[in-house]
Amino acid sequence: MSNLIASQKVMKHYLSALLTEDAEADAVVQEEQKKQQLNALLAQAVVSAAEEKKVDVKPPVVLPTAVATETDALATLKAKFAAAEQSQHLQQRDVPVAERLTLAPPNETPKPSIAAVSPVEKDYRQGKFQALFFDVAGLKVAVPLKELGGIHQIAKINSLIGKPDWFKGVMLYREQKINIVDTARWVMPEKYDEDFQQKLNYQYVIMLGNSNWGLCCETLVNTFVLEQDDVKWREAEGKRPWMAGLIKKHMCVLLDVDAMIDLLNRGLDISA
Repeated sequence: MSNLIASQKVMKHYLSALLTEDAEADAVVQEEQKKQQLNALLAQAVVSAAEEKKVDVKPPVVLPTAVATETDALATLKAKFAAAEQSQHLQQRDVPVAERLTLAPPNETPKPSIAAVSPVEKDYRQGKFQALFFDVAGLKVAVPLKELGGIHQIAKINSLIGKPDWFKGVMLYREQKINIVDTARWVMPEKYDEDFQQKLNYQYVIMLGNSNWGLCCETLVNTFVLEQDDVKWREAEGKRPWMAGLIKKHMCVLLDVDAMIDLLNRGLDISA
């Protein structure tokens, strides 16, 4: 019992670290947005100042005398051009580089900026959805029911040579060959040692969608109905693609099944 409690404390600390890291990332994004807003305000102030200077620049007053010639008109024109050129140079010098790149000539259609690719919209991202919760070495994991391919009891597993450490082997279920994943080793490779392995008691296989991949688990917890606000969704692409989000109330990882299948097909673990 003491070992189980200790394992659960380790898992809670592990998930808390994920939440903290995501919160710090959000803070960095907010700070960057504030800097961009400040740069925009500074740019507007510089442009306004330049326009005022441009308005204040007046050509020399030429007294209506007989000596006023074409040379005087040319000098006046040069003075106006120099003032306009100085104002434009001042704007380009003071406007931040990031904002200069987004400016386009008045008669030219701005080119669309390259935005970050947003995650593919899932069916369960609309309103309430159900998820199956299961336990692996004290770590609670959830998978949306719409992406659950089935649940099987663990049977004989035939190991294969030349596979990653987390690949336990192939299990036959009727006529289907299931690729079995040692979930604890895949999710927590840094904690996986001989003592850790001996405490594992895998009993079930959680099938991922329509694939042949199955995750080992120790116990089936329950199914719960979740609201969208119950999950801290992973919005940024590229970071922990296997994780759709964190279920805050249950301190639980919600799997992105499609992304995890892709990682498994490529032989990658959580470090990807």
